[in-house]
Amino acid sequence: MRDFFRTLTGRVVLVTAATAVVAVIVTALVAVPVAVRTTNTQLRAELVDKSALAVQLLAAERPVNRQRIVTAIRQDGIDIYLIRRGVVDRPGLPDRIVQRVAGGTLVDTRAQVDGRPSFVVGRPLTGANSGVVLTRTVAPGTAGRVLSTVWIALLAGLAGGILAGALLARFIARPVRLAASAAGRLAAGDRSVRISRAGPAEAAELADAFNQLAAALQTSEGRERDFLLSVSHELRTPLSTIRGYAEALVDGVVGPDGAGKAGATMLAEAERLDRLISDLLVLSRLEAADLPLDVVPVDLVELVRAAGDAWAARCAADGPLLRVQLPAEPIMVETDPGRVRQVIDGLCENALRVVPAGRPLVLAARAGEGAAVLEVRDGGPGFTDEDLAVAFERGALNRRYRGIRKVGSGLGLALAARLVARLGGRIAAGHAPEGGAMFTVELPYPIRTKP
Repeated sequence: MRDFFRTLTGRVVLVTAATAVVAVIVTALVAVPVAVRTTNTQLRAELVDKSALAVQLLAAERPVNRQRIVTAIRQDGIDIYLIRRGVVDRPGLPDRIVQRVAGGTLVDTRAQVDGRPSFVVGRPLTGANSGVVLTRTVAPGTAGRVLSTVWIALLAGLAGGILAGALLARFIARPVRLAASAAGRLAAGDRSVRISRAGPAEAAELADAFNQLAAALQTSEGRERDFLLSVSHELRTPLSTIRGYAEALVDGVVGPDGAGKAGATMLAEAERLDRLISDLLVLSRLEAADLPLDVVPVDLVELVRAAGDAWAARCAADGPLLRVQLPAEPIMVETDPGRVRQVIDGLCENALRVVPAGRPLVLAARAGEGAAVLEVRDGGPGFTDEDLAVAFERGALNRRYRGIRKVGSGLGLALAARLVARLGGRIAAGHAPEGGAMFTVELPYPIRTKP
């Protein structure tokens, strides 16, 4: 039983039953005084009417018939007292009432008559110090009769509350149970499960939220699979190269004259693997929001100039034509210079992979309105408008252009976007005036992000 009341159905039944009981009790508390008051009002009005009739009859009849009239009135549950010469015919009536009626005053009040609370109506008769007084006990047993019926209403209300609660709980719990069942199937790996929007508005909102979650999970897992395939391909390529050269060295296929070239190739592929693994680690830490930052005042002009000097060596005669465009004045920002340099290197690495030899690769910095602006532009194949919408999604461009042109793992742009966001800035992809792609990074002057 305790487990039942822990369920939604049990609690709804308990609440509805308690509500029914409270409603019956409140109704009884209101009904008892109303019933008593109504009954007493009717009794009092009836007593007034009969007192007037009794006066008329007693005045019109001869004295020998008065006893018969008194007896008839008493048969209706009314006590009658006759006053002659200021003396009442029998005890029990308060003296003050006798005196007032004998004095010719009409009396309509409540008083203790013979030890019982009663309505008292007295009228004077013709003759000196004469009158008639009618009394009736105040609603005897009315409250008890009303309260005795409360138990029947209480049981009926309790039964109705339990029945209504069970039906209501079934109606309320059905969408929750459907969602729980669907969530179990979703956890078991069924990503196609969806919930019907039938039912009240809240059930429809629950169904919409669950269906959106299931769709997002299905999409996310699809992207994760594609991303893992892309990363595994990127890992397999340098590993195959390293393995091939290592086997050639072990088998003696590569002699002493070719050992240097083989070693240089293996070293380059190992560095490529190291960069890929480093990008994966940094990206995972960014998504976990635990990447530390070292925020210091930085001259963006000097930072971009140093990056240009480093990349000039990689842009040899058979590579892109590197140009650095910088203002004469320094551009001071508060940021992490190492992370900004990581963003620049990632964007340049991405451009170097696709920009043909002799085409421009531009590093530029300028002071913008409210933010320092860093640009990396190239004269490569660039992006379509559809590419710009997904440029910073992990592996999105890799999936589009794999087998069409040289592409990377798809980590570089996603990593750059998350790094810039962590630094409190913004990054955007667009079309460069040189004919290729342009990446614009905005870093606010007073950086908002704390390490």
